[in-house]
Amino acid sequence: MAYVPGVALLAALVVGCSAGDDGNANDADSKAGSPTVTPAPPGKYLTLPAPCRAVPRSTLKDLLPGAAELPGDQQDKVFRGSAAVTYDTDRKVGCSWKSDAPNATRSLSVDFERVVSYDPAVSDDDRADTVYAKKEKAAGLSSSATPGPPDEKDKKSEGSGKAEDPADADADTDATGSAEPSPSESSGGSTDGTPGSSSSPEEALPSRVLDNLGDAAFLQDLPKQAGSAAQHHTVSVVFRTSNVVVTVRYAEQPALITQVPDGRELQEKAQALARKLAETLSE
Repeated sequence: MAYVPGVALLAALVVGCSAGDDGNANDADSKAGSPTVTPAPPGKYLTLPAPCRAVPRSTLKDLLPGAAELPGDQQDKVFRGSAAVTYDTDRKVGCSWKSDAPNATRSLSVDFERVVSYDPAVSDDDRADTVYAKKEKAAGLSSSATPGPPDEKDKKSEGSGKAEDPADADADTDATGSAEPSPSESSGGSTDGTPGSSSSPEEALPSRVLDNLGDAAFLQDLPKQAGSAAQHHTVSVVFRTSNVVVTVRYAEQPALITQVPDGRELQEKAQALARKLAETLSE
């Protein structure tokens, strides 16, 4: 009578252990079969260039007229530039230059921002694209925005203009300024009351999205503010390449209020520099 229950108890224990082993195996199989999140790939750039050495001296001489004629020590100071104060040089750096010529003051600044996504499901590139899109929207260049005066020679200008970097002080300027009429609507004369210049500045194209520059790019043109006597004119080019967003700002302030900056020249030079920086980053 005592033996039979003992055998039955032993059999029950063996069956129970087998069931427990199968349960663990099933748990392991279910965990192994559960979907896993593959971390998004990191961005192409892990570091940023030295901003004050990012623009060659030959280019600075072209962008800063009059600087090359300064005495040696003053010239070196201008071309050396002033580094922007940032709290994380691995993520954001910048540099600015300024030259005072007898007829005008020119200023240039370059900012690099390396974007890092801390969400494993979002890549650095996608996060950088979001950062860039916010800058574009802040500049007022969304497709729903009213573009500046259309230029028949440039179909790209049709559509929208997008806003500039919200982190830039210049970007806080009213983005709709690009839609204001140019001081001179025709190439033959002046309509702002100034005496006819020997050469009237060409009317700049409006703010617009740019093609063939990085992964995405836009230009914001900011002529002088309405009601302001100063003829200050700023052009900004913002572009993204992989996980880095670059902002180039180029401005001119004539010495005389009767002089009007050549907005088209400012745009062309700012774009040329932006393309050089994009090529340098890609090397």
